[in-house]
Amino acid sequence: MRIAKFMAAAGVASRRKSEELIRKGVVRVNGRFVYDPATNVDPEIDQIYVSGRKIQIPDEKIYIMLNKPVGCVSTCSDDKGRRTVLDYVKGIDQRIYPIGRLDFTTEGLLLLTNDGELANKLTHPSHEVSKRYYVVVDSFVSPEEIKQLERGVIIEGGKTAPARIKVMNAVEDRTEMTIIIHEGRNRQVRRMFETIDKHVVFLKRISVGDINLGPLKKGEYRLLTKEEIAYLKSIK
Repeated sequence: MRIAKFMAAAGVASRRKSEELIRKGVVRVNGRFVYDPATNVDPEIDQIYVSGRKIQIPDEKIYIMLNKPVGCVSTCSDDKGRRTVLDYVKGIDQRIYPIGRLDFTTEGLLLLTNDGELANKLTHPSHEVSKRYYVVVDSFVSPEEIKQLERGVIIEGGKTAPARIKVMNAVEDRTEMTIIIHEGRNRQVRRMFETIDKHVVFLKRISVGDINLGPLKKGEYRLLTKEEIAYLKSIK
């Protein structure tokens, strides 16, 4: 197995990012630094370290849904001492990590796993996995502004992909709606509404593809069902 593929399967990073790490000289195999992403390794025999940490493909794969609360970061650690999503996932022996992220001030569905291959697949832009959010804005959003958001707006120097929005309630000082997007840009939903001078006061992710948050309480987690796991693995 090529070492970049092994690193991706072990959850280190995507295959492309793994190749970059190898070229930077932070990967050792059996005590020797390697710089060629095409280097072949045998996970059963070779000792592979990345930045001094031994890595391996987990024997048992685990898939978790967390209802992330506001006020924690979607990382495994935080240099500012803030709570992380792992603080809410107790009793799991395996090393797990989030698939994608939710902003500090956003709550809702977040998937975690130790399946690096699946995590990299689901976060790759080419797969266009839909994500549905419940959004509350502190002002009226007109039908024309909704159409503008659905067609795409410019953020981070590029136009967003088409979105689908369903307005649930709209009055002078409040609009409630759901929005479905297929990208994962930083603070994307909030920044989309900022382009039409609207302020998002509440944001919650309620589904990823066909995986729905359902009645799971804030700050709690559950294991995915066999059917949910099979669905995620079937995404092309």
